[in-house]
Amino acid sequence: MKRTFLLFTITLTVFGCKNPKKDNSKLNVVTTTTMITDLVKNIGGDHINLQGLMGSGVDPHLYKASEGDVSKLANADIIFYNGLHLEGKLVEVFEKMKNKKTIAIADALDKSTLIGSEYFASNFDPHIWFNIEYWKQATQFVVKTLTDAIPEQKETFKTNGNNYIKQLDALKNKLETVIETLPREKRILVTAHDAFNYFGKAFNFEVVGLQGLSTATEAGVQDVQNLSAFIIEHQVKAIFVESSVPKRTIEALQASVKSKDHDVTIGGTLYSDALGDAGTIEGTYIGMFEYNVNTIVNALK
Repeated sequence: MKRTFLLFTITLTVFGCKNPKKDNSKLNVVTTTTMITDLVKNIGGDHINLQGLMGSGVDPHLYKASEGDVSKLANADIIFYNGLHLEGKLVEVFEKMKNKKTIAIADALDKSTLIGSEYFASNFDPHIWFNIEYWKQATQFVVKTLTDAIPEQKETFKTNGNNYIKQLDALKNKLETVIETLPREKRILVTAHDAFNYFGKAFNFEVVGLQGLSTATEAGVQDVQNLSAFIIEHQVKAIFVESSVPKRTIEALQASVKSKDHDVTIGGTLYSDALGDAGTIEGTYIGMFEYNVNTIVNALK
């Protein structure tokens, strides 16, 4: 507890003393989740120094800033984060950065269109990257933010943004074609936590998570029993592990279903709150989304 308080105090002190960048060197940009890091990289390219705090398999709901992160944040000119309390452990730090340019990607969206929850602190589902149309809006938001910071690169950022939006449109069309091969009655997605509601809404899946919107909440015995009954009633063929959530939660669900003389397979591991390893196809937003959909459809057919 003392160490956490000291780190927090040091963080605020450093941020309070840091002067805005006034030279012509590259803009220092820090991002939180891997999805945002990939997005900003596509727009900023070589015109920014980009550092992401979180890596593959990291759960942003539970993430705490390390001493190394303090240094990155202290030297940042712009910090992009998701918002909607996704980065729950970092919110207090961000709120204290009065003289830092902290940008919540969720601010690009009309909150009246978001999925609400009476059980989650923000009252909104924070997993906005699973709606491709939202990610297109986020792209335009990042373009504007970087353009405001580096006006001389306006055309470059605009071109990069337009090109990326074209890639997102192509992705959406490709995914729709794949999903159409799966009958509507089989489009039931059961995962470790409620990360895929925007995906379900966009592509007509019924989505059920064992845990709630945040992995900070844990599933109880009754949750497992209720969901196992749901799986049996709806003859769900496969359930899915998430890369950023311990596998044991889904394994417990599978065991519960089998104890009731019904078989359900683990259809694979989905990327939910983080992308795959850097340098792989799944380490990009587009590659992650395509991998997820292929995994879901193939397992549920």
